[in-house]
Order: sequence, then C-alpha cells, then structure tokens
Amino acid sequence: MLRWSISFLVIALIAGVLGFGGLAAGAAEIAKILFFLFIILFVVSLITGRLRGKNRDLLD
Repeated sequence: MLRWSISFLVIALIAGVLGFGGLAAGAAEIAKILFFLFIILFVVSLITGRLRGKNRDLLD
C-alpha cells in the first residue's frame, strides 16, 4: 500500500510540473489517503502483534 502511495505522489509531482493542476491535485489526494490508511493499518498491526505476544507469554 505504501508503494501505491508513493506511485500516486510521483504521478502528482510529474503532473504538477507539466501543468496539469487538476490531475496533480487528484493524485496527491489519493496519495495522502493511501498514506494515512497505511499508517493506521501499520499501527493496528503493531498493537495486535504486541497483544498476541503477551497472550502467548501468559499461556506458556
């Protein structure tokens, strides 16, 4: 997902340099949404991994 976010960011930068303002704004918005979604899923993954690790320690 982070790869998609970077791809849309590159598309936005190229479109902005070439003067396609609407396309650049749309691609930048998509990149921002994907980046924040990636961050949220990453944090959730870290939290669930920690909780599973603690639960395994209690079962041993």
